[in-house]
Amino acid sequence: MIIFLLVLILAGSVYALVSKDLLHGAISLSATSAAAAVVFYLLHAPDVAITEAAVGAGVSTVIFVWAIRVTSRKDEA
Repeated sequence: MIIFLLVLILAGSVYALVSKDLLHGAISLSATSAAAAVVFYLLHAPDVAITEAAVGAGVSTVIFVWAIRVTSRKDEA
C-alpha cells in the first residue's frame, strides 16, 4: 500500500512539473499532498498527516488556484 502511494506521489509530482495547464498542476500537487498525508498516517504519524492535509492539500491549493485565477492559466513557455 505504501509503495503504491509513493509511486502515486512521484507520478503526481512529475505531472505537476510537465503540465502546461497551471490549474492541472495545482490540482496534481494537491493530490500529491493528500497521498503524502495518507502515507504519514500509515506510518503512525497522525499529527503530521493532519498538518500535511490541512496545509499541503488545503491552504496551499486555495492560494495556488487563487493566483492562477488572477493571472494566466496556461504556461506560455
